[in-house]
Amino acid sequence: QVQLVESGGGWVQPGESLRLSCAPSEERFNIYNMGWYRQAPGQQRELVAGMFGGGRTNYADAVKGRFTISRDNGKNTVYLQMNSLKPEDTAVYYCNSWPARLGWGKGTLVTVSS
Repeated sequence: QVQLVESGGGWVQPGESLRLSCAPSEERFNIYNMGWYRQAPGQQRELVAGMFGGGRTNYADAVKGRFTISRDNGKNTVYLQMNSLKPEDTAVYYCNSWPARLGWGKGTLVTVSS
């Protein structure tokens, strides 16, 4: 089964930005609608942003206007640009198909704190 590898997380202060990347170990993303998900401590994993193969996007209300999902089919990579980060964005972020049908990767931790 395809393995998903997320990267780009880290510790930032409120108001700063990060860009997350996701690439599969094999197979091509362009056959899937893709999504970014996150799981905060003690909470369920939730969809943050989704992108249809044709480019149409969907965002959770909490991140609208701040996060942008994009894909580079040539590089077989999906991105999540996160701007104006808030402490409540702190979570482990994962990518997967949308809806999630692939195996979950290890995720990448994003910590927003002053």
